[in-house]
Amino acid sequence: IRYFANDNVSKYLNDGDIPQLIDELTVHFEGVLDTLLIDRVNDPNSKGTARRLAKMYFTEIMAGRYEPEPDATSFPNSDYTGMLVVRSELKSVCSHHHQPVTGVAYIGIIPGERVIGLSKYTRIAQWCARRGTLQEELCNDIAKSIMAATESENVGVYIAATHGCCENRGIMAHSSLTQTTVLHGQFHEADVKKEFFDNISLQEKFSNGR
Repeated sequence: IRYFANDNVSKYLNDGDIPQLIDELTVHFEGVLDTLLIDRVNDPNSKGTARRLAKMYFTEIMAGRYEPEPDATSFPNSDYTGMLVVRSELKSVCSHHHQPVTGVAYIGIIPGERVIGLSKYTRIAQWCARRGTLQEELCNDIAKSIMAATESENVGVYIAATHGCCENRGIMAHSSLTQTTVLHGQFHEADVKKEFFDNISLQEKFSNGR
């Protein structure tokens, strides 16, 4: 099977596998700390760090690889034909340097015959984000998952995020911002695309208190 950093492998895991994998990863992280010449035995700040790192990867920053997709039961659309835009805060990990990616996704949809609950958009987006990925891939993954859950081809996803690999290393650009957009169906139409980005601007003003 393929097991890229941004793949979900939950269907290949059995009950009890995650604790066992955490134990295994703890040993490897102990080796990393040893190679970094960090005294994890006598340094009070480094005691238990290897296990904390192992648990963090499996249960937090890459949990989207090991947990099944959130249940997003759809229900009949009550004749709503307008646009819906949901703002979702995201935390992800760059698969190149395992640095944090922090940002927000705007998910736009023109519903078809089925709809899902508002919270499900954010749950799906965060599930896609909690793994090693690139922002371009994440944008695509969220769009595909929303399309599958809603049975609608009319979906747009816009992500704006800061990247630790730009802020904490390399160019050290603390003001950098990366923006990506994926459009499907009616969102390619000029008037629909404009409405989507107008709604994003309104939500940005609202979230910033202006």
